[in-house]
Amino acid sequence: MKRPEGFDGRVEQETAAPERKRKAPRVTVTRAEPKARAAAKATTPKVAAPKTREPKANAPREPAARPQRPETGPSTLKNIDRRARAEVRKAARERRRYEKGEVRRFTRRARHRRAAWLSVGAVVLLLGGLLAVAVYSPLLALRDIRIVGTARVDAAQLRDAIDGQLGTPLALLDHQALRDELGAFPLIRSYVTELVPPGTLIVSIVERQPVGALAAGGAFEVVDPAGIVVESAAERPAGVPLIDVGAQGSKADGFAAVVEVLLALPEAVRVQVDSATATTKDDVTLTLAGTANRVVWGSADRSDLKARVLAQLMAAQPGGTLEYDVSAPLSPVVRPA
Repeated sequence: MKRPEGFDGRVEQETAAPERKRKAPRVTVTRAEPKARAAAKATTPKVAAPKTREPKANAPREPAARPQRPETGPSTLKNIDRRARAEVRKAARERRRYEKGEVRRFTRRARHRRAAWLSVGAVVLLLGGLLAVAVYSPLLALRDIRIVGTARVDAAQLRDAIDGQLGTPLALLDHQALRDELGAFPLIRSYVTELVPPGTLIVSIVERQPVGALAAGGAFEVVDPAGIVVESAAERPAGVPLIDVGAQGSKADGFAAVVEVLLALPEAVRVQVDSATATTKDDVTLTLAGTANRVVWGSADRSDLKARVLAQLMAAQPGGTLEYDVSAPLSPVVRPA
């Protein structure tokens, strides 16, 4: 069979076409290096470069990497704006902190003065509140009355006399009324009140101590050193000496001298005194009970020394009816009565 004309030539052209499409290897021409680098390369031993595969003619080429350019899109601008605002806020905070520190530094004295006034005001308010509670609060009202120190005075009568102030706040108790109520009892010489929160009143009584008895119109009045009548009796009371100073009684001049002498005597000698007489303040005379012994005392001057001398004289004399003259205590005299 005869081939058509030109068939063989077209076939040869088609088979040879791929070979023509292959590109010849690229030859890179470099410039001659400087002499120094050439000398260094001459002395450096040559190392065989690793063989690299030649890319295939038909293999696709990888695109060359492009340099990174800064992004300028909307998100990038937002980030930049956000950072700028954050820096501005930070700077504003630092500025405010600095200004506050300066203000505090320059106003330190004023702040200390204000704090001191506030402290004083708080203390005053606190004290005022406590005072108001103490004065007007029913929690501190009088609920209990205690009487102590009584022997002759009836404590129940005293309590009944002053219980009209029960329920009154302790700070508002009427002490004048309390003085008048207790003054009605002649046996009370003095008293001391003590308030014990929340509602107790303690009254400490000091009773009058009888020093002698005065004869008054067929009766006897027991008096204390101030001449206050402690009690009255139809008969002479036992245990107290009889005081004879004339008709004026406790108002006589000799009464004060007798009382001073009796109070200066030791207890062992005082219980032996039966009577004491004085017409003036300079002639006090004592009579001892159970005997006819007398003591010439004279005035009340130097009564303490006279009392010691008398005690020694009585201890030195075994017995008998004697008269002790201690009017001159440095030269006492003991004579038969």
